[in-house]
Amino acid sequence: MIDQAVAVRDVAEARLRRAYGFEEVALVPGAVTADPAEVDVSTEIGGFRLEIPFLAAAMDAVADPDFAVRLHRHGGLAFVNLEGLYTRYEDASPIIDRVVAAEDGRAAAHVLAEAYEAPVRDELVTALITRIKAQGATAAVATTPASAWHHAELAAQAGADLLLVQSQVSSARHISTSTRVLSLADLTGGLALPVLVGNTVSGEAAYQLMHQGAAGIFVGVGPGAACTTREVLGIGVPQVSATLEVAAARDRYERETGRHVPIVTDGGMKTGGDVAKAIASGADAVMLGSPFAGALEAPGRGFNWGMAAPSPTLPRGTRIEIGRRLPLEQILFGPAETTHGTQNLAGALRQSMAALGARTIREMHAVEMVIAPSIATEGKSWQLAGRE
Repeated sequence: MIDQAVAVRDVAEARLRRAYGFEEVALVPGAVTADPAEVDVSTEIGGFRLEIPFLAAAMDAVADPDFAVRLHRHGGLAFVNLEGLYTRYEDASPIIDRVVAAEDGRAAAHVLAEAYEAPVRDELVTALITRIKAQGATAAVATTPASAWHHAELAAQAGADLLLVQSQVSSARHISTSTRVLSLADLTGGLALPVLVGNTVSGEAAYQLMHQGAAGIFVGVGPGAACTTREVLGIGVPQVSATLEVAAARDRYERETGRHVPIVTDGGMKTGGDVAKAIASGADAVMLGSPFAGALEAPGRGFNWGMAAPSPTLPRGTRIEIGRRLPLEQILFGPAETTHGTQNLAGALRQSMAALGARTIREMHAVEMVIAPSIATEGKSWQLAGRE
């Protein structure tokens, strides 16, 4: 009976492994610290150097061409959705007005589903990219696998710098008998444009995508504040564990080929501490949605909604209200007016790296981490009571 119980336990453990999110881990200071002024938080994505490792998600409430230009000037990078409102309407403002004015999330999802029935227009794709490039910013755009071939060619002709092929779950092999299967190797081989791919939580899938020519891998299934994929579909892996696994595949691939493929942790982060933990887990950069949707310059006017919300049959994304809005510069660089860690994100990352003795993003990948479920509550009862 004991042997049988052990066998059952072993089978269960083989199928069910423990995974960790940002609130369950902590970063451990070592014997060395660094001067914050000498910490370099720059990174490289698709051959483009960024002064800060912050990317804005390709969500209509977060990134339009104007926001892309503003974030570029602060040293970051914003991806604009080629299948969103800005390529379906010459002026998306009336649609956004209706989304914001909707009584609840269900009504907002109905407005979006109706708005997304309008077709994507090639001339608006070209105009969007031209508008970003005309202001001297990096034109980073996103599309889905179903439209990747067409949009890749169109974006390249318009002068786009980076293309992100993004879906709910990306894999190196897609099984389908009814649609044309996108071959990433064919796509990357036929374009001079760097192609980044997302999203995955699997090290093996990431490793295969790197071999097919991906210029970057985005990590995260369902962690975003406006995404309900985990609730509706029951899929996803907490971001720390997912990033660690994909980063391990990245390091393995780099040892074998000499090519470093950047990893981007996408979603689930709200504070500077979350960002620091994502970088320590192996990310070269982070992609933020709702934190940037709270910027005064963001097009969502204090709201955000998931990219899946326009689906007429299964609107998994939900509209959320961000609350207090602040200038983008204050969100990134401060000054912070609260103690919640949601402002001065770049400054918090720099200070964390300095305290851990990491002078570069690569060095941050090597800091010690511990599993610490009590890290957010230990000795903090008065603080927590004050936030109620």
